[in-house]
Formats: sequence, C-alpha cells, structure tokens
Amino acid sequence: MAVYSDWGIGADGTQPIVLSEDRRRFAELTRGSAVIYGRRTMEDFPGGAPLEGRENILISHGDEVPGAVLVRSAAEALEAAGRCQRAFVVGGATVYMAMFPHFSRIYVTKIDATPHSDAFFPNLDSLPEWRCVEEEPYEENGLSCRFCVYEKV
Repeated sequence: MAVYSDWGIGADGTQPIVLSEDRRRFAELTRGSAVIYGRRTMEDFPGGAPLEGRENILISHGDEVPGAVLVRSAAEALEAAGRCQRAFVVGGATVYMAMFPHFSRIYVTKIDATPHSDAFFPNLDSLPEWRCVEEEPYEENGLSCRFCVYEKV
C-alpha cells in the first residue's frame, strides 16, 4: 500500500498521489497471487474491474462481479485465499482493518507528502510488534519515497 507522511492512504475512495513506480512494483509483486479487496477499491482499479493475472477476492455484500470470487467477510476471504500460494490485501481501509490481525508482512510505499486523506492505516513505526526489515529510497516527480517491508515480530 502507499501511505503518506501521516499514514493517510486516500480520500474519497482513491489515492490523491499516484506514482508510476509504485504501481509497477504493485503489479510485479502481486501478479500470480490472490488479491483481497473491497468494492470501492475495485472501482478505483483501471477499468473498475478485477485485476488480470491474479485471483481476485472481493469482500462485498453486493452482486457478483465477473472475474472475482465474491465473499462476504474477512473469514471467507481467508478461506478463499488459502487455496493460493500467496495472498495480498490491497484495500481499502475497512478491508485492511478487518484483515490486519492476519498480516505477517506488509509492503508499504512511503510518500513524503501529506495530501488530504480521509482514510488511514496504523502507523507501523509506532507499533512495537512491527519492524521495518527492508527500505529502499527512490524519487519520483520530485517526491522523496521509500519502498519498505514490515514484518511482525
């Protein structure tokens, strides 16, 4: 996920700042894996549809979506993802929080900016059970960024 300096993750169902390198890394990391998300996150995907090359698991109380496995809860999402070798939770905030107790590793792109956000992720740097184990700085469009990997200790 991409977070801003205040651990904001978005506003009005989308990301205020979108970086091409973050999107490229996301695609590379998740391709061939399961991705778990909510309906608003799916609507923000290109074409508003499930992602190609992945097992799409949609947590929603709405109608079925071609190309996605529809589940009604985090528990059902975990069960569906259990058939896959790797699974990533890709948003939004409600899905992140429902799945947070099950995370063992979190991939974070930290963007040194603070646009308006109405959705936030817990500040992993302030949680003693999480540790940053990898950090790679980069810059895009004049913004200082870091790709970080956190693991639960």
